[in-house]
Amino acid sequence: MSLHQQPLVSVIIPTYNRSEYLKQAIASAVQQTYQNIEIIVSDNCSPENPQAIVESFNDSRIRFWRHEQNVGMLANQQHAFKMAQGKYVASLHDDDMWNQDFLAKLVPPLEENPDLILAFCDQYIIDANGIINDIGTEENTRGFKRDKLTPGIHQSFSKIGLIDKSIPTAASCVIRNHFIDWDSIPPEVGGMWDLYLTYVCCISGRGAYYYPERLTRYRAHEQTDTMLSGSRNVQAKIRKAKSEMFCYEVFMKDSSLQEFRTHFQQKWLEANTTLGIGLLRSEEVAAARPYFWQALKKQKFNLRTLVALTLSFTPRFFANKLIGVSK
Repeated sequence: MSLHQQPLVSVIIPTYNRSEYLKQAIASAVQQTYQNIEIIVSDNCSPENPQAIVESFNDSRIRFWRHEQNVGMLANQQHAFKMAQGKYVASLHDDDMWNQDFLAKLVPPLEENPDLILAFCDQYIIDANGIINDIGTEENTRGFKRDKLTPGIHQSFSKIGLIDKSIPTAASCVIRNHFIDWDSIPPEVGGMWDLYLTYVCCISGRGAYYYPERLTRYRAHEQTDTMLSGSRNVQAKIRKAKSEMFCYEVFMKDSSLQEFRTHFQQKWLEANTTLGIGLLRSEEVAAARPYFWQALKKQKFNLRTLVALTLSFTPRFFANKLIGVSK
């Protein structure tokens, strides 16, 4: 495919305060063997303006936008998607990287099959220093069932996308741009925007393409949302649980996904418990209890929920000691 035949791909890089990583992310986009791209760097009002870093590449394909105030992660991401002029869009986090042939391998299947809405691949897991974590990489591939996934076209992919979560929409995926109404993604999805975007693609009636190679590098480090919402940061945990509850509620109500309703309900109940635990840990005991009751009402016996509910009635001193070490 010669350059003038190549459709334009918009590479979306939302960023906040990660100048060193951002430089590597942009470099991995600039170095793509697939040349017809625009790179949109949208800065969420970082204390340290990354404009100089962006300009240091001296590449006319890069467009830089800087918000005058912090608009939140989702709004920054959305803004960049809406700036995209390409036939295809691909999201690249400011701390991740692509192999040089990422776009060269994922765009052709979409060009050959107009009925596909996205193409995706497997990924490496790298550490803070960019070193590949072999064990983490294998666990990631297996955990998201990409080791069992048939290469090629998947006409209906709701199970792959929403149950197995095999499609890394935020990091290793090329999407046909003009079938997505970016304004239709509600603010409540928060940090789960990639799961919600997968959902929008699933219900489009179009297919997905799996390319079974690791073509991207996903960085697992202390500042990722996933890490923050574990045991370290209570507010991140609360935010993530609320986003999950919102998404799973939408999925449960969707008549085209009724075969998976039980699964979505289970995930929704787990998110209720997680939210309750988050509220308990920030000492909002009265606010936490209704979420535990809600979860228990729908699933009579769940040890995690029962323990958390019991803790909410335990004197604060003991409860804090226990919650401090529990997830």
